[in-house]
Amino acid sequence: MIYLEAILLLSGTLVFFALLLIVAERTLLDYGVCTIEIEGRKDPVVVPGGQDLLTVLSSQAIYVPSMCGRRGTCGHCKVTVLAGGQPTLPIELLYLTGEELASRTRLACQVKVRENLRIRLSNALLSATRYRGRVISVLALSAEVKEIRLRLADPKQISFHPAQFVQVEVPVKEEEPVFRAYSIASPVYENAELALDVQRVPGGVGSTWLHRLGVGDVVWFTGPYGEFRLNESPEVEVVCVAGGCGLAPMKSIVYSVLDRWPGRTCWLFYGFRTASDAIQFPVYQQLAARFPNFRFVCAVSDSPEDARRLQAESGPVHQAVDRRLDADARRQAFVCGPEEMLDAVAKVLAKKGVTDVYFDRL
Repeated sequence: MIYLEAILLLSGTLVFFALLLIVAERTLLDYGVCTIEIEGRKDPVVVPGGQDLLTVLSSQAIYVPSMCGRRGTCGHCKVTVLAGGQPTLPIELLYLTGEELASRTRLACQVKVRENLRIRLSNALLSATRYRGRVISVLALSAEVKEIRLRLADPKQISFHPAQFVQVEVPVKEEEPVFRAYSIASPVYENAELALDVQRVPGGVGSTWLHRLGVGDVVWFTGPYGEFRLNESPEVEVVCVAGGCGLAPMKSIVYSVLDRWPGRTCWLFYGFRTASDAIQFPVYQQLAARFPNFRFVCAVSDSPEDARRLQAESGPVHQAVDRRLDADARRQAFVCGPEEMLDAVAKVLAKKGVTDVYFDRL
């Protein structure tokens, strides 16, 4: 009992001093007015010092993706701090490569604006916009995945590259909204609407809220984000490899490619565990029948019986990629799925001579 009381006393003391430090920083420290120069932008940002850089940029309608509530645990809010700023914090080292550290990349949520700064943002971040959309349909794609289709209201159109993503604002009662990233599942020519394929995650704040939406509900989101860029040469084959709900960004790529280059060779390798996990399987079979150069290959990892019934490959999807692709053709590849799948597919693509590859981990 004495030990328990001692532990409780120590914990309470630590919490008290932590709160005291927070209050002291907010009330006693005055960092004055700070200027943030953004490379390529004419007018600097002038703000009272003390806030984190992510919050300041958001207040200026500059939307940098972040999903961890400014705790520095998602690693998405990367910006380049060219001048000013405090030393890189230990938590940032978990998410920054050696090359990024050398180029002064930081996590915006961990940079305190306590002095004048000069920063660089990508053009994609500078052009990201906050959108209001209204749900026009909800379609169950499987037991755990729903397609949420939005019609844009303000602004009324969006321009994006295939396989980019948006960040949805999820309202939380009596708290600031939380943010979750979802790949755009619709093609680029549908610029007045947006489709999101959302897999329900047990206890997940974002997926639970989105799965409860109905027609007419409003969704706020920012974007588009992401570095995926489709090769514009129709002579280059496109290879898409998806595992599970990693199919969402591949849908955007496939439909965009077939609309613009109907005769371009495009592969879609789709891996799932059992037939009940498959999303829109007949749709891609019909596309393959309609477009001779669209090759649709399924791989069922956990059920040989389902593989036979669906006339699909049996085993992990990377094995199907290895069997079907020959070597040394001109190709660009996009891969989305669990980390172990990404590693296995990466090795196969390297063996096949594919070097232009984009990866997206679920």
